[in-house]
Amino acid sequence: MTEPSTSAAPHLRRLLDLLADDAPAEVLGAVSSRARADGVPPGDLAEVERATATALRIRGALRQHRRRELQLTALFDTAGDLAASRDLDAVLKAIVRRARMLLGTDTAYLTLPDEEAGDTYMRVTDGSVSVVFQRLRLELGHGLGGLVAQTARPYATPDYRTDDRFHHTPNINAGVLDEGLVAILGVPLLLGSSRGGTGKVIGVLFAADRAARVFSPDEVALLCSLAAHAAIAIDTARALADTRSALDELAVTNAELAEANAAVREHSAAMRRAEESHDRLTDLVLRGREVKDVAAAVAGLLDSPLTIHDPAGRPLAAVRPDGTDFTPDAMDAGWLAETAEESRTGARAVHRDGRWICAVLAGRELLAGLVLHRDGRLDDSDRRLYERAAVVTGLLLLLRRTVAETENRVRGELITDLLTGADRDPEGLAERGRRLGVDLDRPHMLLVAEVAEGGARERLAPAAVRYLFGGDVHGVSAEHAGSVVLLTAADATAAGDAARAAAERLGQLAQTPVTVAAAGPAGGVRELVRAHQEATRCLNAMRVLGRTGEGACVEELGFLGVVLGNAQDVDGFVAATLGPLLEYDARRGTQLVRTLGAYFGSGGSLVRAKDELHVHVNTVVQRLDRVQALLGPDWNEPGRALELQLALRLHLLTGGRKR
Repeated sequence: MTEPSTSAAPHLRRLLDLLADDAPAEVLGAVSSRARADGVPPGDLAEVERATATALRIRGALRQHRRRELQLTALFDTAGDLAASRDLDAVLKAIVRRARMLLGTDTAYLTLPDEEAGDTYMRVTDGSVSVVFQRLRLELGHGLGGLVAQTARPYATPDYRTDDRFHHTPNINAGVLDEGLVAILGVPLLLGSSRGGTGKVIGVLFAADRAARVFSPDEVALLCSLAAHAAIAIDTARALADTRSALDELAVTNAELAEANAAVREHSAAMRRAEESHDRLTDLVLRGREVKDVAAAVAGLLDSPLTIHDPAGRPLAAVRPDGTDFTPDAMDAGWLAETAEESRTGARAVHRDGRWICAVLAGRELLAGLVLHRDGRLDDSDRRLYERAAVVTGLLLLLRRTVAETENRVRGELITDLLTGADRDPEGLAERGRRLGVDLDRPHMLLVAEVAEGGARERLAPAAVRYLFGGDVHGVSAEHAGSVVLLTAADATAAGDAARAAAERLGQLAQTPVTVAAAGPAGGVRELVRAHQEATRCLNAMRVLGRTGEGACVEELGFLGVVLGNAQDVDGFVAATLGPLLEYDARRGTQLVRTLGAYFGSGGSLVRAKDELHVHVNTVVQRLDRVQALLGPDWNEPGRALELQLALRLHLLTGGRKR
C-alpha cells in the first residue's frame, strides 16, 4: 500500500537519496519546505527538519574531508615530481603552483638569495600580474620574507601594509601595492649544513591573497611541507651541480677518470635508492597505512631498530629491521623534547647517546620524534632518507589528525544535543549514539575542562581531540557553555585520578593551565546529564577555591563539594542565612555582604578588613553594626559565624545570582 503524501517517510528517503548524490545545500534544505507544503503533521515535520539539519552537517563534513584528500593528493604529487624530475625549474614551478592551489590563494611565489649581489630575488611566481612585483629584489632582513629568513620561522599577516612587525621599504611596498597583495604567509626553506648541525635558510616560500585573510595552522603546516620539498629539490640540484663541477675539474687521466666514474656511479646509486625509498614511503601514506608501517619500512631500509614517540615520550611504534615489534625502553619526555628541538633548529637528524633522533614537525609544532637505534654513523644518503621519512611521517600524522577532528566534530554534536535536549528524545539520542559508535548506555567518565581567565581558550578544543586520539584514552569531545566536555570509556580509574591525568596532559597539549572536573562512571542519557551537572558544579567550586590547573571530583572537595555534589538547596540556604543583608544591599546600594566577607577573610581584623575594602576603619565598624542590627547580636558567635562563612562562600560560588 502506498504511503500518504503527508507521511514523513518519503521525505526522509528523499534526504538520503540527495545526500548520496551530493546534492547542493539548497536542494537538501528544500525538503523540509516540501514536507510542510505536503501537510506533514507537526511532529513528523519536526523530525524532517531535524533530519535536514543533520544531512546538511554530514554534507559539510564530507565535503571538508574530500577537500583534505585533494590537498594531500596534490602534496604527494609534488613528492612524485621531486623523485621523477631532474629539472629544478620544473619542480619549483610545480611546488609554487600547488602551493597556490592547496591554500586557494591569488598568488604564490618563491625567493632565493643572491650571494653575489647580497640580496634576494623572485625565483618563481604563480598568479602574479605585476611586472614590478615579478622583478622585485629584496634587501636582506627587509619585509616579511626578511623576518622569516632571520628567524627560520613561518610568519603570516592578514594585512601586510599595516603590519608594523616587518621592516617596510619603498621598493617592497611599491611591488606589493602594484600586485595588490594584502594577506601574506611566508615559510622558510630550511637546509642543515653538513657540519655543526646548524640550519640554514636557503629561500622563502610565500602564499598571498589580494584581500584580508587569516591563515590557519593547517595551512601553515601544508606550506611548510611544500617548503621542505622545495629545499630537497634545491639541495639535490646543488649536489648534482657539485658532482658535475667535480668531474669538470678532474684531470683526464685513466686513474682519475676511473675514480670519478666510480664516485658518479656511487652517487647515482645513492640517489636512486633515496628516490625509490621516498616513493615507497609516499606510497604507504597514499594507501592509508599506519605509522607502524612507515616505521617498519624505514627500519628495513636502514637496517636498524626504529621507534616513533609522541611529544610526551610515549611510543607510537617500535619495529626491528625484520618487521617484528619490540618493547622499547622508556623514553624521557624532557630528553626527547630537548633533542627534537635541536633537530628542529638544525633541520637535520642529530646523534645522541647511541641513537639518531629526527623531529617530525608541522610548522613549529612537534608532532613526534623518530628514534633510530644505531650507534654508528649515517652516510649522507641514509641521513637524507631518514630525514625524508620524518617529512612523510608528518604528512601521515597530519592526515590522521584531520580524520580524527572530522569524526570528533560529527560525534561532538551528539554530546551537545545530549546536554541541551536530553528530555526531548532520550531513546533517539541513544540510538543515534550507537550509529556513531558511541554507546551512551555503557558506563562513561564525564569530564569538563576549562582554561584560566585570560588563557588561550582556542587551544583547548584541538588539544582535547589530540588527547582522545593520540594516546591510551579514547572518547569524544565537544565545546559546550564556554568549556570543553569529554566523554571517555570508564575503566578502573577513579574520577579524581582521571581528572588529574586529563588536566596534566591537556595542559601540555594546550600549553596553558587546564582545570578539569570529573564525574562518573555514569551510563544512560539522563545519568550522563546528571554527571555533567555534577562535574560543572565541581568545576565552579574549584574555580572559587583557586585550584586552577588541577583535576578533581566532587567527593574530593570536602564538605563544600558534598553540598554541591548532592544538589542541596544551596539558593535556599544562602537566602535564609544572608537574606537580610542581600535585600539591604540591593535596596540601598550598600556593601554589607562584601564587608562581612572581608571581615571573616581577615580573621576578624578590622584593620586588615578596611585595607581590603579601601575604606576607613570607622566605616567598617559602622557596617558591622548594621550587620548586627539585621542579623542579630549572635552573628559573630562561633556556630553562627560558621554558617555565615559557608553561606558567603556558596554565594560567591554561585555567582551571586538573584534569588
